[in-house]
Amino acid sequence: MSVSLSTAAAERVRSFLEARGHGVGLRLGVKRTGCSGYAYVVNFADAIESGDTVFEDQGVQVVVAADSLEFVDGTEVDFVRHGLNEAFKFRNPKAKAECGCGESFSF
Repeated sequence: MSVSLSTAAAERVRSFLEARGHGVGLRLGVKRTGCSGYAYVVNFADAIESGDTVFEDQGVQVVVAADSLEFVDGTEVDFVRHGLNEAFKFRNPKAKAECGCGESFSF
């Protein structure tokens, strides 16, 4: 089991946490939605809950709830900028297909 961060994603999460002033890391999950079935959910992790799995990469903790773990196992989280737009992007080897915008995937 693993979830990893690109250098850009790790730097962005660290800067968000520093600016926010609290939190233990990045919380990554999925929800049923979108044109392909599942969408990624990214939030701050303020605490590690019972049943969470914690991955650490480049000094950043990535917290995943048990119900999302099978969907995000092996995923690399990246942070990209295109002009004025910036967003987290996901490279998930378990995703069978992604919608055109990359916001949702099928499993």
